[in-house]
Amino acid sequence: QVHLVESGGGLVQPGGSLRLSCLASGSTFSIATIYWYRQAPGKERDVVATITSSGNTDYADSVKGRFTISRDNAKNTVYLQMNSLKPEDTAVYYCRYRRPWGPAYLDYWGQGTQVTVSL
Repeated sequence: QVHLVESGGGLVQPGGSLRLSCLASGSTFSIATIYWYRQAPGKERDVVATITSSGNTDYADSVKGRFTISRDNAKNTVYLQMNSLKPEDTAVYYCRYRRPWGPAYLDYWGQGTQVTVSL
């Protein structure tokens, strides 16, 4: 069992920055791919950023150049640095842990952290 805890959300003005953190329990963090998703009211949950065990990253087009995902395996933590925030970035942000397990995958989600971008 892996427990994920997101933190760092809050209220920020347009153009501002926030850094989200996703802290994972357990000893297998370094081999997992970690995703940040977000879900706005009435919308589907969409992937925002991905970082693999080897450090490769990928981003949704809507956040490229503004968001940066990184990981610190020594701290079992993945970060999402969000700059130049826009009102449309308002959502609950979730982290997802996924790693191979035999022929299948283990998948865990955090409880989410609210990000609100508003004047």
